[in-house]
Amino acid sequence: MADRPLMPIATAVWLIDNTSLTFDQIADFCGLHPLQVKGIADGDVGAGVRGIDPIGTHQLTRDEIERAQADEDYRLKLSKPKTIVADKPRKGPRYTPVSKRQNRPDAIAWMVRNHPEVSDAQVAKLLGTTKTTIQSVRDRSHWNSTNIQPQDPVGLGLCTQIDLDTVVRKAAAKRAKLQPAPAPEGESLKPVEETTAAEPVEEKSEDKSDDVDLSKVFANLSGDADN
Repeated sequence: MADRPLMPIATAVWLIDNTSLTFDQIADFCGLHPLQVKGIADGDVGAGVRGIDPIGTHQLTRDEIERAQADEDYRLKLSKPKTIVADKPRKGPRYTPVSKRQNRPDAIAWMVRNHPEVSDAQVAKLLGTTKTTIQSVRDRSHWNSTNIQPQDPVGLGLCTQIDLDTVVRKAAAKRAKLQPAPAPEGESLKPVEETTAAEPVEEKSEDKSDDVDLSKVFANLSGDADN
């Protein structure tokens, strides 16, 4: 079973003394080996350990215990808390163990080289360092600059991959918002002179027909009159 009581041996002591559950059932619930449970019952294991009531600590219900007592094949299920308290957000820089603090300049150099979009404030919070140290690594004024080798902070154990990905994603999103939007593709706007100029008026075409010969017209008319 994935979930276990907070104090498995103390819980096992109480279940042995106050229920008729089998050793296998108690072992399965507490995450112990059946032989360990048998040793607890015999006094060979956990001598002097005071039992803890899992009902009083809201890890088990009485109905769950009675159901398991009635069926040896039934396995107890840990009670889920009715309310889940969220972890308090951590404020300030991350605490770095003394044994790993000497590796921070290497991690800073890695962040500066591979993720320049991440601000110094974000790097300081992620790695538990200061902006002054980050700047000294960046401009190579750090007292140990000659020995600094960029290394992944996750591999150094200074942060988790989830924390690193979160910081990088936020920095990238912030940069994208600050960048101007690209101009839409297609035809550009025409100059003002072209859009405000009056449309040219088409000139009427001149009549290119031949001039009428009046002598021929009257000749035709006189011919018609004789007829």
